[in-house]
Amino acid sequence: MKARLTTAVMASAVALGVALATPASAKVEGDTIILGSAISFTGKYSTNGIHAKNGYDLGVKKINEAGGVTVNGKKYKLKVQYYDDESTPLRTAQLLERLVNQDGVKYFLGPYSSATTKAAAPIVEKYKVPMVEAEGASRSLFNKGYKYLFAVLSTSEQYLASSIALAAEIAEKNGKKASDVKVAMAFENDPFSLDVRAGVLEDMEKYGMKAVIDDKMPRDLNDISATLTKVKALKPDLLVLSGHSKGAATAARQIKELQIDTPMIAMTHCEAAKITSKFGEATNDILCPTQWAETLSYKDDLFGTAADYDKLFKATYEGYKNVPYQSAQATAAVQVWADAFERAGSFDTEKVRDAIAATDMQTFYGAIKFSEAGNNIAKPMVLRQIQNGQYNVVAPSKWASHPVNWPRKAPSN
Repeated sequence: MKARLTTAVMASAVALGVALATPASAKVEGDTIILGSAISFTGKYSTNGIHAKNGYDLGVKKINEAGGVTVNGKKYKLKVQYYDDESTPLRTAQLLERLVNQDGVKYFLGPYSSATTKAAAPIVEKYKVPMVEAEGASRSLFNKGYKYLFAVLSTSEQYLASSIALAAEIAEKNGKKASDVKVAMAFENDPFSLDVRAGVLEDMEKYGMKAVIDDKMPRDLNDISATLTKVKALKPDLLVLSGHSKGAATAARQIKELQIDTPMIAMTHCEAAKITSKFGEATNDILCPTQWAETLSYKDDLFGTAADYDKLFKATYEGYKNVPYQSAQATAAVQVWADAFERAGSFDTEKVRDAIAATDMQTFYGAIKFSEAGNNIAKPMVLRQIQNGQYNVVAPSKWASHPVNWPRKAPSN
């Protein structure tokens, strides 16, 4: 039977104090290793928080079905103890304190978002409890000298950088200079999106491009019509946007309503916001960065290929036309834990931490190898384009499964 997890169900469970947070007396109970996570089941990040939980749970399920984790000759199962951080960084920090001090949990999976991960990192360092996270992409997490924080995903400055390179390539193919490309930018005022913006600006500088619009939008994005009105007047060649799921849905809806005809649009969180099912043909030709795609040639012994994981996820969870990369990377984080426990041959947090730091593995999600700072340096971002309702990889060319459609057609109401 397929699993279904709704925000309402999660909220009810949290309110009743059931299964999500059964107290654990120690980090290992009998033959079960307890991983802890404070993640968003309610609040602004809840959509992606649930995507991430689904990914964590599928990783645990698959590893346990394959026989679990072997530590010093003995087999162990994995289990995740969850709390709802309500999409609030302060609550994330409080719950991690609870996991350590009341529940005795010594191994963490990360929360959803850069903001909550920033709140988690000092707690992780304070107690020297390793965390493998999959959803905090802000590069500012990895310049603080943290020793116990590790991320399987590519950092945020890479998210929309390939759209700048693609715009430059298209300009040159059409007899223009890359420096002639006019860029409009709209970014939510949160750590993740501001880091995405910084990466875009760095790549624009490489090509000598100028921004004709550079708007910082309020958090919990509800309306970008003022920015889009300027876009209609100034006619940029490329529009780049970044918010979270709510921001992506707002942008896609208003791009349709205002019939924005910018020849190239790139935005984050397309799949997580389910913009194709919500806004249909109006989303065609929008470019969407992703950490992972089912068409990529990644594979491992546990899940098989990226395409195999895609099929398994859809068979396990209802309602997914496309598997969000947030889920895939969450599963990969669980794989890192399993691999590290086996190589450490111990439950000592320092030995396990050192094993995580030495990770060098291939997964269905891509290669994972951590820098000294804790970020994954082995896996690139790719850019997908919505083409007739399907997400197809179009850049970089090494990974492209389809040619890019350009210019995009303006949506009609």
